[in-house]
Amino acid sequence: MSTLTNKPGIFLLKSGSFKLNDLSKLLEVEGLKSDMAEVAVTNNSSALTIGHFTMEPGVEFEYAYDSVEYKVITKGKIVVRDAENNKYVAEVGDVLLFSPYTVVIFDAESNGEAIYTAHRSADASFAPVSN
Repeated sequence: MSTLTNKPGIFLLKSGSFKLNDLSKLLEVEGLKSDMAEVAVTNNSSALTIGHFTMEPGVEFEYAYDSVEYKVITKGKIVVRDAENNKYVAEVGDVLLFSPYTVVIFDAESNGEAIYTAHRSADASFAPVSN
């Protein structure tokens, strides 16, 4: 997989430059209104990935994190719960930080967008959709 930092320089990622994937299809969650795309920043021993995540009200879904990841909320709100059912409401400007080995439930009332960085290799199934 190619990376964003395969040569020295500054890289501007314009909003909307990546076509997002429909998570209801990728995660097989009927009724889910959530999209995302991610790209590798580097693929060396300290892999780093960035991505764009959206979610609209609909159904909740669960995701198990195996690495450190943070999401910066850029629009609306993203609502998550942990295994103990503690609820976290992140709004514009807030940061959600997920530690490794954490199961997160993305709540059905979420209605927002976030950019994220993860300390892992990019998942090919979340690569931007080809036009």
